[in-house]
Amino acid sequence: MANPLKKLASQTVIYGLGSILPRVITFLYGLVLTYVFKEPRQMSANTEFYAYISFFNILFTYGMETAFFNFSRTTEDKEKVFSTAFISIFTSSIVFSLILCLFSNSIAELVKEPGHANYVVWCALTVATDALMAIPYARLRLNNRPKVFAALKLLHIVVFMAVNIFYFNICKPAFMKGEDSFFASCYNPGVGVGYAFLAGLIANLPPLLILSLGFMKIKMVFDKELWKKMMLYAWPLLILGFAGMINETFDRFILKYLLPEDIARDELGIYGACYRIAMLMTIFTTAFKYAVEPFFFSRAHNDDSKKLNALVMKYYVLFCLFIFLGIMMNLPWLKLMVSENYRSGLGVVPILLLANLCVGVYWNLSIWFKLTGQTKFGAGITIIGAVITLVLNFSFIPVFGYMACAWTTLASYFTMMVLSYVLGQKHYPVNYNLRSMSVFTFLALGLYLISTSYAGMQNEFLKLTFNNILLLLFAWFFYKLEFDNLKKLKHLEE
Repeated sequence: MANPLKKLASQTVIYGLGSILPRVITFLYGLVLTYVFKEPRQMSANTEFYAYISFFNILFTYGMETAFFNFSRTTEDKEKVFSTAFISIFTSSIVFSLILCLFSNSIAELVKEPGHANYVVWCALTVATDALMAIPYARLRLNNRPKVFAALKLLHIVVFMAVNIFYFNICKPAFMKGEDSFFASCYNPGVGVGYAFLAGLIANLPPLLILSLGFMKIKMVFDKELWKKMMLYAWPLLILGFAGMINETFDRFILKYLLPEDIARDELGIYGACYRIAMLMTIFTTAFKYAVEPFFFSRAHNDDSKKLNALVMKYYVLFCLFIFLGIMMNLPWLKLMVSENYRSGLGVVPILLLANLCVGVYWNLSIWFKLTGQTKFGAGITIIGAVITLVLNFSFIPVFGYMACAWTTLASYFTMMVLSYVLGQKHYPVNYNLRSMSVFTFLALGLYLISTSYAGMQNEFLKLTFNNILLLLFAWFFYKLEFDNLKKLKHLEE
């Protein structure tokens, strides 16, 4: 029999390549755009509108993905669950996107982007097409078809990058040179960074078409009673999702409204660019989330499920600590990912990396209220996190700018993580190896602090060499303390 942790690890890799890589490349390409648009204020709309897209993705799917997983586990007719969930999202997506498109001019004025109603329309249609693919993609995950899932997601990113390169790396230079050519005529400086939103919409169309060919063979039946049960299960997840997006994106919503107008757009552009460096950890954490949810649901009734939960948590934390150190020890060259005018914001990177680690732990812990059907607890925890986000951002952004955003994100996710652990131990106790995780956490932070004490070292090569010796030291401690435990994992079977 296959080793379940090996299976989870392999699926995490595949989902990382397929599902998360397109999203991360979208963000990382924003780093490339800092060289295309060298003034931070020119990138503020890119940062802000991607935050809106993340927020509206929650509204358009309203927890139906997780409801689909749960009811597919408990309902014999899985195709009826699929069709009911899909019809629900299909109908609501049409309604929501029409509203956003009809009021696009007013919305553009509201977000201080007058004359850019096209940004609103492109983003609304992008979110709608994302939502239409949510349940078909969830079905692929449930049926353990990560390779098909990954292939479609990679198709998306190929198209996305092709459109971006066309506009920003071919057409824009031709226009700036004053060429009288087809490529120059395709670029409108008034649209500017907004072509990235158009690229996202165009890139959604090929995988949507392919997915539609697959599920058209399924008999579409809308079961009203089943839908009511699914909505009853999902509504706390909608609240949880909204609150979660407040935690994740609200700082980018309000940053330019709480700072003086002469610096607000620059601060937003700088924060958005440096935030993307922390996304390097999100490649792993979000891919892990995609793989671990169906993994935990499928093994919920097994005798060893809680033991596996504890093992997964432990090695998730250790791997994230390695990512944290890897990024921070190599920041002297990773900073080249953003143009020089944006590098004043690099101080947010370690704070946001630790915040991402905390939210990943929270995702692991959150399985207790999903498995027990007590999603109201998840909603409550995330609402508390959202309140912390709102209070701290409104209080400290006017004083400390984007640094307040980073510390607020860490405070919110850390609180959510602790609350979920305490409540989870009461309702779904799991014997997590807190000792091992604590030892490695303090070790990683200690090595990072040693590195910062030599931050003034003038020779970049020596600085990088010293930092990576510290990174190897962490890897050596991991080997010495965990090698025997890793050997035991080979004997785990399904």
